[in-house]
Amino acid sequence: MGLSNKQLPKLGFLYLDYVLRFFDHSNFKGWPNKIETVTYHWKNDKDRFIKEVKRKKIDVLIGNIPATAYETFREIARELPHVRFIPSMDTQFSNKSKENVTRFAWKYDLPIPKTYIYYKHDNADKFLKKCKYPKIIKKSYGPSNYGGYFVHKVDSYKEARELFDEKKYHPQYFQDFIPMEADIRVMLIGHKPVCAFWRRAPEGEWLTNTSQGGSMDYNDVPKNVLDLAVQVSKAANAEYWACDVAYGKDGKVRILECATAFAAFPYIRDWIGQYIMWSLSEGRFRKPHAPMFNWEELGKLDSSILRTMRHITFGEYNSSYDGAYFGKKKKLFGENEVYLHVLDSEYKMYDVKRRWTEEWPSEIYNYQDNLALKPANKSSKQEIANDKDVPSPTKDESSESVQDEAKITKEELSDFLTSVDGVGAKKVEKIVKHFGNVDEVVGVLHQNTSILTEVKGITKKLASKIEKAWKKLLK
Repeated sequence: MGLSNKQLPKLGFLYLDYVLRFFDHSNFKGWPNKIETVTYHWKNDKDRFIKEVKRKKIDVLIGNIPATAYETFREIARELPHVRFIPSMDTQFSNKSKENVTRFAWKYDLPIPKTYIYYKHDNADKFLKKCKYPKIIKKSYGPSNYGGYFVHKVDSYKEARELFDEKKYHPQYFQDFIPMEADIRVMLIGHKPVCAFWRRAPEGEWLTNTSQGGSMDYNDVPKNVLDLAVQVSKAANAEYWACDVAYGKDGKVRILECATAFAAFPYIRDWIGQYIMWSLSEGRFRKPHAPMFNWEELGKLDSSILRTMRHITFGEYNSSYDGAYFGKKKKLFGENEVYLHVLDSEYKMYDVKRRWTEEWPSEIYNYQDNLALKPANKSSKQEIANDKDVPSPTKDESSESVQDEAKITKEELSDFLTSVDGVGAKKVEKIVKHFGNVDEVVGVLHQNTSILTEVKGITKKLASKIEKAWKKLLK
């Protein structure tokens, strides 16, 4: 049945001045209620933006945040604990910088080219003098993935030194050069691949970007590439996602980029909108069905046609229906020949739920601001704001290992909650069931206990009691 019109959450599009819009009302065809629009005007607009969201009583804000506004919107999200951001600020962590992609991949043990990140430039210079070449140097923060224009290959220390002296990149971010057959862009919705294509460099070149003369095709994307993209999307808890995967000449696959902000044909944005409608309505709207390898068939069309196609639908395989194309077609996939409809059951479209825990708090992970360069003065060269040097986040450096926080068990959580007058064992079970697990409940307690009022039987007064007890416990 799903939710009624009154029960549906109130949606809002999150827009920013001067930033291209990923969604509009046409992507949410059939949503019965008004979808609000809230636009961030930059500069000192945070407080006004928060007030507008509250005034319009928005429950869900939908839209991508550019790198230069990311930290501001982490603050905004904390001020709006009842509002769900799609994608979440944690999911959009990788949007901000190359460094963030690296730290995300490193935490979840995802394969990437070996990467070096230096905030202290003297240490970077010492390493560059003794390391093996070639190396790939990238601009970490900002519009660093636009057409490959901020990605450079250097073959010697002299070239690396000249490049850093000219570009003034900070931090100094570089990777081992991986000879590639090609790279592959995979787009996913609810962790299901919905489009994938090869990007191949021109002969004698190494950049695969089409703006740099690279070519693309949609045929025979390998199983290990799709599997890696799904793994990455799940790690990010992403409603929608894109990965660039390097297909190395050594036969290995590695993540190059991943983000929620990516170029997509309008019909893919329609699928994302339909997916969000299905998820937020508890099944009232139809979940989009994008058969595996649909992109091979759609890719036969000219791109000028694909740019105009909207609200594409596919029928799901039914054994009693004669002539179901995607049901009868077989494909060599991995080591076996399989029916395409079988792959649809293997690569499912999942209902991604909100997480209440904050995985990438800025106090810890905002290296770009916490270790920013000081302005140069007449008497000294540029210095680091904090003399602490951030070592390169590679798997063999234990100093950068992620330390697991002490986990609270269900019994410990229950003991704490039932110590508050008015909370019994049944209410504890309701709270845990509502938010999904113990970690999510702890995240709510850290973030804003008023969110507990979403649970039937938890009043504002009781939530206030729980908040006081929680603060006392943390002292």
